This record gives sequence, C-alpha cells and structure tokens, in this order.
Amino acid sequence: MDRSKDWFRQSEFDLATAETLLQNQRFAWACFISHQSAEKALKALLEAKNRPSWGHDLTDLVNSLANFLDIPSSISNVCFRLNLFYIPTRYPDAFPSGAPADKFSQQQAEDALKDAKEVFNFVGSKLTK
Repeated sequence: MDRSKDWFRQSEFDLATAETLLQNQRFAWACFISHQSAEKALKALLEAKNRPSWGHDLTDLVNSLANFLDIPSSISNVCFRLNLFYIPTRYPDAFPSGAPADKFSQQQAEDALKDAKEVFNFVGSKLTK
C-alpha cells in the first residue's frame, strides 16, 4: 500500500505547526518540528518510489534517494543542518546545563523552517512527476 500521500500530508502539517511554534517563541520545538517535516517529506518520496525507509537521519534518507534521483547539493546541505535539531532540541542532557527551551534562538528556528520548506518543495516537485 502506497502511503506517500499520508507522509507528505503530515510533512505539510508539521510545517504549519513549526510556523505556529516560531510565532509563539517556542524556538527549540520549532527547530525539532522542522526536522520532522523534512524527514516525513523525504520518507514520502521514498515511499512513492517503493523504497520505504526507517530512521531519522536526514542524510541517510537523502543518500537513499540519491540511489535513483539527482539530489541538489542545497538539499543535502539543509538536511545536514536540520539533522542537528533531532536530539538537542528535546533533551536537557544534550547540554552541560540548561533546558533546550533556553538554548535555541529565533534565527535558528527561522532558518530551520526555511530549510524544511526547501525539502518539502523539492519533494513536492518530485511527487507530482
């Protein structure tokens, strides 16, 4: 069963959620949800190509896609950046002291959201073909 549309729809929902979190100054969580949006978009494309994948490493997912698609370097680069938000945005022990809520900036959240939108748009362009 092809679930690519479900993965892509959830990616879109996560993008909207990240925007709301950014507006509400929940920067750490906006960074994490931006990562999640990119992950789900990439998994949508893998699913559409009958190559469902597990895991959360965006670089691994992009590398899987690169086996049968030309991946622009910009997509690889944003995935490297977004990968940094998977764990430290959520766990207090990711830093020597302080909660993740105090460790991420508005600029980081804005950049993460922009990066996630780039992945989303790239995947969307491939899913419609």
